Amino acid sequence: MKAALLQMQAATGAVEANLQTIEEAAAQAAAQGAELLIAPELATTGYGAGEAIRDLAEPAAGPQVARLASIAARHGLAVAAGFAERDGDDVFNSLAMAAPGLAPAVYRKTHLYGDYERALFTPGEVRPAIADWGGLKLGFLICYDVEFPENVRRLAEAGAEVIVVPTALPEGPYAGFIATQVVPVRAFENQIFVIYANHAGRDARFGYAGLSCIAAPDGRCLAASDGNEPALLFAEIDPAAYEESRRANSYLADLRRP
Repeated sequence: MKAALLQMQAATGAVEANLQTIEEAAAQAAAQGAELLIAPELATTGYGAGEAIRDLAEPAAGPQVARLASIAARHGLAVAAGFAERDGDDVFNSLAMAAPGLAPAVYRKTHLYGDYERALFTPGEVRPAIADWGGLKLGFLICYDVEFPENVRRLAEAGAEVIVVPTALPEGPYAGFIATQVVPVRAFENQIFVIYANHAGRDARFGYAGLSCIAAPDGRCLAASDGNEPALLFAEIDPAAYEESRRANSYLADLRRP
């Protein structure tokens, strides 16, 4: 399966403009044969929109996810993007994956990062979230979630072959290490693919590191951004091509438990 990753310059608080950016990327990705497009964390609202995010939050059955589903159907590929999900009085930092012919899959971020997120969101329930698409099992995490090895291992043990990770990694002294070292190690230590899609540029609150990547089971980055400019990256996701790596690095099979 060919996957596309959108390193996206989001407009804070401008849902329609952001959905249009995702649609344009979906059209480009489909034209190049991609079956899956990943956009960043809170891509529909912009990560740095602050309290406005709570006002823009919608149920999973609301117009934003419906629009993602229409984009997916129109261009014939699955689209995963972050959005703010309202469920009663709770607001979750969520992602939705919409694919032609399937009901949207929704995942709620479990590990909120810093005072900014904790003031806006309720953490989701810790459980493996997996969907089937393109003959592969896709697992879902959001940004800080992937920095906990337990989260990735949980998905790998549940059968995920690809981990989809919309993110909003800010600029900072540790950003390069997280994006270029931690993310590929998560792929290697579980012998799976990790698609890590960050924001581009900056908004009124945050500057983003970019450095999006698609990491393979052998720890190589199949596609990567070396900066924080907007970009559309592509890579082939073929688990069969990494059978030798799985045999040599059989962590899941060899893991001992108490």
